[in-house]
Amino acid sequence: MNTMDTTQERILKTLKSLPNVNPADIDALLEVQQDKSISLVKALIKQGIISEQDLLILLMRELHIPSIDLGKYRFDEKLKTVMSEKTARQYMVMPISILGQTLTVAIADPLNVFILDDLRNVTGKEVEVVIASESQIQRSIDQFYKAAASPNPMTLTAGSLKDNQDILSKVNEEAGEEGPIVRIVNLVIKEALHQRASDIHIEPQETGMRVRFRIDGILQDILTIPNESKNAVAVRVKLMCGLDITNTQTPQDGRFKMKVGKQEVDFRVSLLPTSFGQKIVLRVLDKNNLSVGLSKLGFSPKSMTILEEAIYKPYGMILVTGPTGSGKSTTLYSLISKLNTSERNIITIEEPVEYMVDGLTQIEVKTDIGLTFATGLKAILRQSPDIVMVGEIRDGETADIAIKASLTGQLVLSTLHTNTAAGAVTRLVDMGLEPFLVASSLVLVCAQRLCRRICDACKKPMDMNPEKIKKIKHRLTPGVILYEGKGCDRCRGTGYKGRVGVTEVLQIDDQVRDMLLKKCSSIEITRYAQKNQGMKLLFDDVVDKMLAGETTLTEVFRIASEDE
Repeated sequence: MNTMDTTQERILKTLKSLPNVNPADIDALLEVQQDKSISLVKALIKQGIISEQDLLILLMRELHIPSIDLGKYRFDEKLKTVMSEKTARQYMVMPISILGQTLTVAIADPLNVFILDDLRNVTGKEVEVVIASESQIQRSIDQFYKAAASPNPMTLTAGSLKDNQDILSKVNEEAGEEGPIVRIVNLVIKEALHQRASDIHIEPQETGMRVRFRIDGILQDILTIPNESKNAVAVRVKLMCGLDITNTQTPQDGRFKMKVGKQEVDFRVSLLPTSFGQKIVLRVLDKNNLSVGLSKLGFSPKSMTILEEAIYKPYGMILVTGPTGSGKSTTLYSLISKLNTSERNIITIEEPVEYMVDGLTQIEVKTDIGLTFATGLKAILRQSPDIVMVGEIRDGETADIAIKASLTGQLVLSTLHTNTAAGAVTRLVDMGLEPFLVASSLVLVCAQRLCRRICDACKKPMDMNPEKIKKIKHRLTPGVILYEGKGCDRCRGTGYKGRVGVTEVLQIDDQVRDMLLKKCSSIEITRYAQKNQGMKLLFDDVVDKMLAGETTLTEVFRIASEDE
């Protein structure tokens, strides 16, 4: 008996056990199916034995294949070159994505293995599947291929796309693993890489596992994994990280690598027990982001000059501040990559180590064995470092050691969670550090955020409704045009694609040191820096980027306020 028969029998058995299904109807249906050579899925819906939506859930659960809501999905124009409208209609499938040699399609009848064989032959690609209802697939085909008949000036051209390389390496399947689970996890990772996601959230809920991607800083729903697969998905991710698969009650952290073209992408993984199972968050760490340079990160020419002069000081402390997800680590690593030469001994202590970089000595904090930022930093200073990077200053002890290190010949780079640059200066004093030590050690503080960049493909002038612009009216000149994104296939309908850094750079000059010793407030220090250093506030920088057409009014008020 082949696999298809076994699967079909299992599904029929499940159907017969459902309270709203008459077993006699199933037997009658099988006779109709044999006489008319109609597939089981079509026969079930045609005879009205089960609704299309209920059948979708049943297939998803029994086959361990994720479902997708095509109504919320935006399709890449290049899919038309991979699969013709005729093929899509003939097999009733909708192409979802193409990554290297793997084509992912939505299919209403996953029991029909012959369709998948035919598609492999027709497209010359490996075929992965997700489930969607036939009505949604039909509607998507109508809308997607109909759009090809009338050229749209905003559609992608072949020249605007990079060649798809082998996005995902083959992940070795562990002995005893279930094939469909490996495919589900691989599919999720492929999509995340394709859509430029920085994080993958796999969240168990009462009825299934929700998968969301953080794209340009915002979480977006992607698909649902069957509830029955949640434990197997967690086990698969743990195997990839080399974690204990029997531990389901305590948080776990790990990492693994995959190849993206010729580059390796690191994934940092966190598992957290919840009411419905283990929530999994995968952080995508692409080393290519570390050497793009400060200009690509969005730093203004003036800010770049100040920062690059500061990192070549023989000693002192440089702080980068901002909330979680504001790009602090990327900025620090970008600065360190400029200093990373064989003549320098560079040591980092982090929790966890974000990027593994050749040439650096990197230490990971392990509080359970007593390796804290403070104890690790003490040990580092006995290793004759030239440059030290401390992942984060969280307490007075760490701050005290870091500041004293910066006064005895080391350049120390670190981060702090404050909203403004001047706020970091006064925060160190609030931690209990002597003002004269802070004043002597600090060289520069950079506060930063990341704002979303308007999608170039659907950028359009914004409606300058007086109500919309009243909070910013004093910053606008007559005739100025503000822009926003309409939403298109390239940006998944968001109107944004990519992010740009917004910065506020405070130089610690003699006057600021004097103000620190006099215990002046952060507001007074900020006013001085604006007037005498020409320091641009976060709000000013993001407004300038809006006026330059890089971002939107919405992002201005999401990122900063004028009174910060």
